[in-house]
Amino acid sequence: MNPKRPLRGWTAPRAGSVDRMAARWRALPRWLRWVGYLAIFVFAISLPNIPNLGDVMTPGSSWQRVLFYPISVYVLLALGLNVVVGYAGLLDLGYVAFFAIGAYSMAILGGKYGWGFWEVLPVGVGLAMLAGLLLGSPTLRLRGDYLAIVTLGFGEMIRETANNLNYLGGPRGLANIPPPPSIGHISFLQFSILDPKPYYYLLVAVIAVVIIMLKRLERSRVGRSWTAIREDEDAAQLMGVPTLKFKLWAFTVGAAVGGAGGVIFASGNNAIQPTDFPFILSATILAAVVLGGAGNIPGVILGAFLVAWLPEAARGFDQYRVLVFGGSLVVLMIFRPQGLWPSKIRAEELAEGEGGIDRLGAEVGTVRAQSGALDG
Repeated sequence: MNPKRPLRGWTAPRAGSVDRMAARWRALPRWLRWVGYLAIFVFAISLPNIPNLGDVMTPGSSWQRVLFYPISVYVLLALGLNVVVGYAGLLDLGYVAFFAIGAYSMAILGGKYGWGFWEVLPVGVGLAMLAGLLLGSPTLRLRGDYLAIVTLGFGEMIRETANNLNYLGGPRGLANIPPPPSIGHISFLQFSILDPKPYYYLLVAVIAVVIIMLKRLERSRVGRSWTAIREDEDAAQLMGVPTLKFKLWAFTVGAAVGGAGGVIFASGNNAIQPTDFPFILSATILAAVVLGGAGNIPGVILGAFLVAWLPEAARGFDQYRVLVFGGSLVVLMIFRPQGLWPSKIRAEELAEGEGGIDRLGAEVGTVRAQSGALDG
């Protein structure tokens, strides 16, 4: 009886064209890969200015505004949530709380007290990290659906607090949030509420910095510890990995990225209100991570882009837009249950029945595998 035997009827994901391309990419010289990264960055920067692209991508909306929100904001939030879900394997349903903390930090310090954007940004990130630490310290001893319920409650607490506290504007929210200072006389870095392009460029720069930071963490002792916790927390603890410490690291790093996204979002919108931070936003970002391929940064970016862009592309269906969007996600997950672009390690975990987030479903996979072995 082999407890690692895959589920009966489950076909392990084979090395397809994406895997072959990834292997060839890793085999390239380092300098050539950096040239490729630079080309991708330049392409991302040029997206708002490609002629007629908006007519194809978002025929019913402003392409430049959609690039800022939701696309680039979703990509940044998905990268942050991927640390918690994809790297450490923890199920977080209240990630929107850290996004809200960053946004309200900008609204209060910038709108009420006149702080500049670059002064508020580190404070908003720091407050989000502190919230992640305070949430994680008593709750990260929980696992699976219990942790999911606690994080969901935390997200709702933050939203309801903002909704009921007059200091935070109550249901009406806060307005007159200042934009970042313009940089010299460079036309595309003149920040104003009427032009979303500078905010998109700012987000692309922040996303690039976050990717570099996360890749370095992934290859470090911290990243290896997250992988061990995701695969088997009990075994990792027996091998001497301080699991609570590294789970707190995952929560605080993910919270920092969410807080940075909130600061930029509030500054770009000029006004925020509690309805900007519903539970469905946490669920949507989680869907982006799982759809793209949890644990793999290119896959997460692809998933976030699709989740943000599909509703805008389906505006022509009017009231059936959400139905088309939901149906598209269902079809994608049926044909690619491991995600559109999963990491090699995550694909192997799923093939062995151990790929569930926070081991949700891993125990079920093991029981079914054992049952199949007995039946055989």
